[in-house]
Amino acid sequence: MSYSHPEGYAGFSLSIMIGLLLVLAPVACKTGTPVTATQAALDSADQVLIGMSHYVTDAGVLRARVRADTAFFFSGTQRAELRNVHVTFYDATGKATSTLTSREATHHWRTEDMEARGNVVVVREKDGATMRTEVMYYNQVRNEVSSDKSFVWDEPGRHVEGDGFTSDPEFKKITAKRPHGTGGQFLLPNQ
Repeated sequence: MSYSHPEGYAGFSLSIMIGLLLVLAPVACKTGTPVTATQAALDSADQVLIGMSHYVTDAGVLRARVRADTAFFFSGTQRAELRNVHVTFYDATGKATSTLTSREATHHWRTEDMEARGNVVVVREKDGATMRTEVMYYNQVRNEVSSDKSFVWDEPGRHVEGDGFTSDPEFKKITAKRPHGTGGQFLLPNQ
């Protein structure tokens, strides 16, 4: 099968493409993001969803709602790489307890575990208390969140910073590593 262009159209299109490459190539080489293994892996995704929404349940009980601007699904590893993430956690009665946002995340759909990365912020629903860190893990079986990176926790009457923590998604009981701050009580890990 052949397709013909109007006279001069193919040459005109080729000239535009070459011109754009000549203009953009120096800029891309100096300021653009280099192709990395992560980007190459995203190109090999089995599915790509724009505007993804997923409900995480445990024995029929809603535990979390995961939303992302973009989701790259990989069947072989049963994981999804998410961008611009928004997760709402729920208690056993179905009431929203906290909300997590981050730039990106890895969601393991077989285990329902998740790792959020990049400007991770969790806000507790009942009083607006806020946890900030660069990496946070959610373990569905234990129904807990944790981080091995530095964090900042702010709630009415308390400001705490530390080098890592483990907590329930409602942040009722937080165990912190090397905490320091003002007000309230924090649990120290067993040494």
